[in-house]
Amino acid sequence: MDDVERPPLGVRLLHALGRDRDWSAMTADDLVTYREAENRKRASRLARIVTGFPDRGAVIRWQEVDLADRRIRVRVHRPTADRGGDLPLVLHVHGGGFVGTAAQSDWVTSHLAARLPAVVVSVEHRLLAPGTPLTAAVDDGWDVLLHVVRHAAEWGIDPARVAVFGESNGAMVVALAALRARDTGLRLCAQVLVNPALDVTDTAFDHASMTEHADSPTLTAAQIRLYQRLAVPPGADAHAVSPLRADDLSGLAPALVVVPTLDPVADHGRRYVDRLRAAGTPVRSTEHPGAPHAFLSMPGVVPRAKVARAEVAGFLRSYLVGPGVTAAGR
Repeated sequence: MDDVERPPLGVRLLHALGRDRDWSAMTADDLVTYREAENRKRASRLARIVTGFPDRGAVIRWQEVDLADRRIRVRVHRPTADRGGDLPLVLHVHGGGFVGTAAQSDWVTSHLAARLPAVVVSVEHRLLAPGTPLTAAVDDGWDVLLHVVRHAAEWGIDPARVAVFGESNGAMVVALAALRARDTGLRLCAQVLVNPALDVTDTAFDHASMTEHADSPTLTAAQIRLYQRLAVPPGADAHAVSPLRADDLSGLAPALVVVPTLDPVADHGRRYVDRLRAAGTPVRSTEHPGAPHAFLSMPGVVPRAKVARAEVAGFLRSYLVGPGVTAAGR
């Protein structure tokens, strides 16, 4: 890595103004307090200076998905213009793991809704906490996807044109959804993984990027260790929620993997690309020099976010609304 490669000035300033925390000593009560304060901030109008302003071509509203055993809030983005007919579905999962809200991604999700156009459903899944492992978020993402597809007419979506899109921990959730979709016969047209965290096994830290960027301003090794500890408590099967360690990556939906270079989990994305290619799954990979983890949610301070958003939109358009799309979803 080039020694002069540094995060953008805005990211460094935000990091300098932030408060250091001892992630290893964080209690359950500390986690709740931190999460509630952080999510209020991320959903505020003032935060949009950093997280970006929603596209005016989309209408955004909260809805609830009623499942057999629980309700899940989702943030639904629809184009304001009446396009006529059913639209593609993009199921989105935000990043954060033990923190985060769908509202922090409005800049990119509203853009996709307006510009593809599509219905973008962003899942406000259960967050990691003592007693709430990663499987809870994985189930929330999958169950919302199934519900919307099975009730396509009510949602105004075309069940033959469905893609999944996740960031960080959300990329883990949608990568696992793509695997489950293959195994259950649910047809996905595409998957997009942005700065994906894809391994919570003991090998998660066995990558050069983990050492090289352990103290990056937007994600540190200490935070990842807390994330891992919450994600797979004692007795849980880490392999079952680690796409990078999946036995078979063949037959999956075509993937776009977006990797910022100043990211502890950059090598998770790179190795996943290698494994997808080796398995014969179509995959495109892009890297963003000088961009930190979570950069797609920080367009106000990371210029590369706009480039990445265009890549995501172009990739999804080619599989969901492009000239080559057929009734079968290709």
